[in-house]
Amino acid sequence: MRDTLALVLAGGEGRRLYPLTRERSKPAVHFGGRYRLVDFVLSNLVNSGFQRIKVLTQYRATSLVRHLARAWTLASTVVDEFIEPVPAAMNLGPTWFRGTADAIYQNLDLLRDVRPADVLVFGSDHIYKMDIGLMAEFHRAMGADLTVATLRVPREEAHAFGCVHVDASGWVRGFVEKPEDPPTIPGDPDHTLVSMGNYIFRTATLLTELRSNAERETSTHDFGRDILTQAHERVKVAAYDFMTQLCPGESEHARGYWRDVGTIDSFFEANMDLVSVEPRLNLYNDMWPIRGVTLGGGPCKFVFADEDHHRVGMAVDSIVGSGTIISGGHVSGSVVFNNARVNSFSQVTDSILFPGVDVGRNARLTRCIVDKGVRIPAGEVVGEDPKLDRERFTVSEGGVVVVTRQDFGQRDEFDVD
Repeated sequence: MRDTLALVLAGGEGRRLYPLTRERSKPAVHFGGRYRLVDFVLSNLVNSGFQRIKVLTQYRATSLVRHLARAWTLASTVVDEFIEPVPAAMNLGPTWFRGTADAIYQNLDLLRDVRPADVLVFGSDHIYKMDIGLMAEFHRAMGADLTVATLRVPREEAHAFGCVHVDASGWVRGFVEKPEDPPTIPGDPDHTLVSMGNYIFRTATLLTELRSNAERETSTHDFGRDILTQAHERVKVAAYDFMTQLCPGESEHARGYWRDVGTIDSFFEANMDLVSVEPRLNLYNDMWPIRGVTLGGGPCKFVFADEDHHRVGMAVDSIVGSGTIISGGHVSGSVVFNNARVNSFSQVTDSILFPGVDVGRNARLTRCIVDKGVRIPAGEVVGEDPKLDRERFTVSEGGVVVVTRQDFGQRDEFDVD
């Protein structure tokens, strides 16, 4: 691990998560009552023992950089251990990153000081737990030039992913993007290996592939589309099966849990996973913690118990963040972040409230995602009339209503997050 550098791709715009990404980058989107999406890949890296990490930023990076500074500062006296944000510096000319491969190509100077033997290239917008050290051991044991993290999925679902065709020894023999006829796994005809978007390169291989890709005018400069599809023809590419591992302290129930939260519906469902009695993603495992900023404010508080007038502050089957006050309202099956307030006689059902949300008296929210700092007016009803909701708010294909400050004319030009 001492001769390995991790590059985390965190410049994504996340258009399919709009309007949650109107004011923040996709990796900075809030998740799970306490975290940001980027916290999962960083937790996996640090828990695995990797502490030389560069986070490549670009789109609306202000809140992401602030979060990294507050939550992910390693010991400043240890100069060779770091988690550092890398701004889009346009090192090769006046252009933004044209794709995931180009993001690293424009920042090859990052390798100069570390001179690693291997480079980890990981995304920052997926929800999972992974001992990346085991993948690194597999990479070196195989003598691979490039190792791709893969996940087993039922073959009938694989057409939605980049699929990896492997031989019986685990070597990649083909890569196809969203095929109609997904390849099977040797000995397992019912499943397909799909790419998780995480890679380990020998440094020399990475440099060669990036330079070659940069010279191709027809390239989209994306790892999956342009490098993975052909790399097996030039170098030794191995497939690491994510299903073969469990992180310390995790139960068998957690094996293979990985969520792509690229859409409003998938993001909503991943949050709702957390409020089940035994979620597959365990946020309470001290042996493999998901780390994030320690939030200010006092402990969460529940007040009023006037059952005669139906004014009871309570939350059931829910996650409630620190500093939140449930003041005579009712919260059910929901994820509530820090410093929110749910006022008397209001009902929040199967919803996500970002930090600082204030739900007014007698309001009702159902299957909603309420962005940071929104003040829901008293008596407001959202999520019960699909036709009216679509006229007023952003509504996903699955019927999840996204509520922002702009929807109520509450935008503060000085509030960016």
